[in-house]
Amino acid sequence: MIARLAAWMATAAMVAVPVAASAQSRPDQQAFFGLYKQLVETNTTLSAGSCTQAAAQIAGRLTDAGYPARDNIPFSVPDHPKEGGLVAILPGSDPMLKPMLLLAHLDVVEAKREDWQRDPFALVEENGYYYARGTVDDKAMAAVWADTMIRLKEAHYVPKRTIKLALTCGEETTFAFDGAEWLAKNKPDLVAAEFALNEGGGGRLTDDGRRETLAIQVGEKAAQNYTFAATNPGGHSSQPTPANAIYEIADALEAVRAYEFPIHFTDTTRAFFTATAAASPKPMADAIHALMANPNDKAADAVVSSDKGMHSTLRTTCVATLLNAGHAENALPQRATANVNCRIFPGESVDQTLATLKRLAGPKVTVTANAPIRPTAIPPTLDPKIVGPARAVAAKHFPGVPLVPVMSTGATDGIFLEAIGIPVYGAPGIFLDKDLDGIHGLNERIPVKSLYEGRDYLFDLVKAYAG
Repeated sequence: MIARLAAWMATAAMVAVPVAASAQSRPDQQAFFGLYKQLVETNTTLSAGSCTQAAAQIAGRLTDAGYPARDNIPFSVPDHPKEGGLVAILPGSDPMLKPMLLLAHLDVVEAKREDWQRDPFALVEENGYYYARGTVDDKAMAAVWADTMIRLKEAHYVPKRTIKLALTCGEETTFAFDGAEWLAKNKPDLVAAEFALNEGGGGRLTDDGRRETLAIQVGEKAAQNYTFAATNPGGHSSQPTPANAIYEIADALEAVRAYEFPIHFTDTTRAFFTATAAASPKPMADAIHALMANPNDKAADAVVSSDKGMHSTLRTTCVATLLNAGHAENALPQRATANVNCRIFPGESVDQTLATLKRLAGPKVTVTANAPIRPTAIPPTLDPKIVGPARAVAAKHFPGVPLVPVMSTGATDGIFLEAIGIPVYGAPGIFLDKDLDGIHGLNERIPVKSLYEGRDYLFDLVKAYAG
């Protein structure tokens, strides 16, 4: 899930044209297109799709490229036969160098055909974009990583550092089997690495299509859901009493809405806000500087937090997302429940946030953390060995475009790898429009030019890290 603002709609006069491989001129681009198209058109939703099928298709391509079975390892579990994944390994020549890991998820958010202007599982090219569910999140990265492994093998390239690939399922759905979590807990040696490259970074285009900025994700929040519950004996609605489950749950949610979690900074968010201040007019720039000097400056907080993205980057946030109450129109409610979704700042735990929510809810409402319980987010360091090559390769491919470290206010599977000591970085390189091109929404799309230029950048970036 990539957390990145306004939507525009295609006009009715536009004609959807199926994409042909000849749309790209280089042979390697045509080969990549075949892999990407097959992956995008393989339904991998939880309700009706199969990540296992998608993983098997990529495994077959890796086999054809020369990967032996020992280095081309599909996996699944009996209880979730359609939610499998794949690990592939390209051995390095220097045993003293720890491996690097390329991580991406194969599953996609649900997409109903009746809601979309085009079939969400048929890749369509239209006015410089590829349209389909997963064209960005996260099949662009999954296809690029798999294609990179194939190209390196076919070129007989022997990296100094072993390169590992993990394509997993379950990232988009909280209650689904999560392949990255399963690997971290059950096969940690298989994915052990000095660092991992994942989704969460990228680039932003201006309204007229020019590259504006590159982002490398260094850290993310932990996503955690909590249930608020109030219960009463109920009774006839003609004789109401103050003890009302709906009112009690409403009071608790109002307390959550009014509460602001404390402001914190990591090295990444300090670097992000420093860069933001340099590009911002007064009074925003002054407020950012004041807040970094004193996180308790309420006046500065009010200015900076007027931007919802920066507000979320400063602190843990919790918000009500689901509500269920009552059992009859003419009866006092016996039970009311609400789901509160929290995005927990790195270093803060699920239990710490639970304690705060319990205090806010008061004695009449119970608060529990919902399974699955997420690990505490561990922010990676701004390691020059990671940021340096990303910036150097960007200078070659995207000269003049600044590279900014960001902390994602969303969540990815990186949190599971960080829990076992693997720092995870969201790779830059693929530029999107400011509205995020329909990720998680209708008519998801990716600029064709961005996809192929990003592929070239990421291929060179992998080689730069691998040696």
